[in-house]
Amino acid sequence: MKQNPVITNLEQLTSEWLTAVLTQSGALTAGQVTDFTANSGGGNWSSNAQLKLTYSEDARGECQKNLFLKLVNTDTGDGEFFLPSEITYYTRDYVDLPDAPLVRCYDGAYDLAQNRYHLLLDDMSATHKAAYDLQPTLAHGQALAEGLAIMHAHWWGEARLQEIGAAFHDAAHLRRFVTIGKPGIPHVQAHFGAKLKSHWPRLIQQIFAQLPDALAARGQDKTHMTLIHGDANPGNMLVPKVGERPLYLIDQQPFDWSITTWSGAFDLAYVMALYWETELRRELETAVLHHYHHTLIERGVQGYTWEQLFDDYRLCVALTVPIAVEYMRDGGDPDWNEFRHGLVSRTLTAFDDLRCGQLL
Repeated sequence: MKQNPVITNLEQLTSEWLTAVLTQSGALTAGQVTDFTANSGGGNWSSNAQLKLTYSEDARGECQKNLFLKLVNTDTGDGEFFLPSEITYYTRDYVDLPDAPLVRCYDGAYDLAQNRYHLLLDDMSATHKAAYDLQPTLAHGQALAEGLAIMHAHWWGEARLQEIGAAFHDAAHLRRFVTIGKPGIPHVQAHFGAKLKSHWPRLIQQIFAQLPDALAARGQDKTHMTLIHGDANPGNMLVPKVGERPLYLIDQQPFDWSITTWSGAFDLAYVMALYWETELRRELETAVLHHYHHTLIERGVQGYTWEQLFDDYRLCVALTVPIAVEYMRDGGDPDWNEFRHGLVSRTLTAFDDLRCGQLL
């Protein structure tokens, strides 16, 4: 994809620009965009707009009438930055993978000097919705496992990852990822102490102390590493309004301290341990993991045993505890504390259920 100038605000958007990028992508083979409307909105870390396009009578090609423009400032303003890997997510990493669970991208550009990037994507709102309120089922879990396995298998192993210069995280980076949430520990105790099981406060301290070394030890073996999404929460999944497939994974926006190359089990642990209610996780997780493992094998992954996958999953479940605690490093928020307590409680319960302490 040819790199175009970055769009940083809606005022820069023109019919001529839309015509150019849609022509360049092959979606418009003749004619032009003559007009458009933009319904602006925003996410946690971006602004966006739903676009409705009008074409000239001689327009040919796909002539998509509904598109979605995402505008991102990678500087969060507090000394942290998003990596611009969402650009490569759509425009490089999976462009030759026709069944990847990604929304179609027509244009993407990043400007280092401005710390900005944009993406022009299909607007899926007519057929899909975010999975915020979705009650997970086995069918949903299998669809998710398939989508993740398809992406993970594509970049599986050290040799494949070296082709795109993917960074393998050293011990210092892994320690930073864990300990960045450490300021949240006293606030977890202060706000949730009465709701925590008696052994959990001590367990949280143990996890923060021992997990970095366990991760560093696992990171020495790069044989079964891959590119991960890193934030596969229900809000970053578009699920069909009817049925289970196709499912799309969106908003791949890691911080500069995030883990981006790791065991693919991370993405499954992230959603099942952090977000699925405990009883549903207990009921579904083994079957979902088996389906993920089966799909990896179907996609050509060799030598990755079920036992290793399960141990990787357990280690990643342990990692979800610091992730949950990190949400409290701001001291707590009355509007969000109930949600955050759920994250902490679910991840610690999963840690206990799966005996993750054996890996520390």
